[in-house]
Amino acid sequence: MREIISLIFMFIGGLFNLFGCIGLVRLPDIYNRLQASTKCVTLGTCLTLLGMIINGPLNSSLKGFLCAIFILITAPTAAHALSRASIKAGINLWEKSVVNKLKEEEK
Repeated sequence: MREIISLIFMFIGGLFNLFGCIGLVRLPDIYNRLQASTKCVTLGTCLTLLGMIINGPLNSSLKGFLCAIFILITAPTAAHALSRASIKAGINLWEKSVVNKLKEEEK
């Protein structure tokens, strides 16, 4: 039973990773791409690691748990730093973007 649950988590994690990669290729600007890669790939990788934690030995489960915590902390932080650097570099949003909160805050 644990193997089936583990495989389900790994499959769902793989799907999220796939959707994140597709979003990385298909979305129009850096800000949308960062959102897709951060949310989808972080969740997909953590679900894959959760599947490994459920079915793996204790040593591997501990390593998987530590890796998941590391990814949950560093991926959003890195995306925030990249988006902030893009804003400071003057990279504009996609022309069809509806809301630009940073421009509204400057006024």
